[in-house]
Amino acid sequence: MGKKLTKKKQQKTVQNQENNREILMREAGLEYAQAVKMLGEGRLEINCFDGKTRMGHIRGKINKRVWISPGDILLVALRDFQDDKADIVHKYSLDEIKELKKIGQIPSDTKIDTQIKFNDNSDEDIDIFFEDI
Repeated sequence: MGKKLTKKKQQKTVQNQENNREILMREAGLEYAQAVKMLGEGRLEINCFDGKTRMGHIRGKINKRVWISPGDILLVALRDFQDDKADIVHKYSLDEIKELKKIGQIPSDTKIDTQIKFNDNSDEDIDIFFEDI
């Protein structure tokens, strides 16, 4: 039987694996893209960096292992027979995106985190009044 790891050690192991992996670069038939909107059924709307908007399909290999949300930078495989569709091959981490920007693979004006964040204004007092009925 193998050694059972605690939750913190498991998280550190996953982080170390992510830090040590090689960055996948664009090759022939591949393109960088940014997720725009989730459509359901493993599909999403993506803006490719070649200027086209396509429908992306999450491959079964990464489905339910990698969670993709709007604003994420992706590597997609273009289809020869359907120009308006692409398959999601890889999701880049924040460190990988910064490295790709530094190398010049993706435009430097690309917004990395475009997710909607809610501000927690706990410093403000909120007055709530109730009427007696």
